[in-house]
Amino acid sequence: MASIYNLFIINKSGGLIFCKDYGSAGRMDTNDSLRLASLWHSMHAISQQLSPIVGCMGIELLEADTFDLHCFQSLTGTKIFVVSEPGTQGMELLLKSIYELYTDYVLKNPFYEMEMPIRCELFELNLAQAIRKDKPAFGGR
Repeated sequence: MASIYNLFIINKSGGLIFCKDYGSAGRMDTNDSLRLASLWHSMHAISQQLSPIVGCMGIELLEADTFDLHCFQSLTGTKIFVVSEPGTQGMELLLKSIYELYTDYVLKNPFYEMEMPIRCELFELNLAQAIRKDKPAFGGR
């Protein structure tokens, strides 16, 4: 069973610009993915405002019984989040490497329009390699 279930990238205004399923069980359709991205964007924004810690960047980890949701927010407001098995380790490094791939292959692509859905073959190929390469490093509880 895969340790990573889903990967999502949300633009700064809360729009889903990329999503990828990696788990075989519980695949989401497009509407479910859009709802989840919108809900996460809203929860993340509310958590920043309600946090008693000054300068809080929002929720970074949401732990549930059946999954963990790990989130990375860039300085520009783009959010990358991964839904994984509970207790999966090394997700911070994976999220940062995904962001590096995003900046290298998507943002530097002269044909990509900001805030629009990602349709970049090189990004997807390198993303698949990064996830496959790092998979043995992830360990459950």
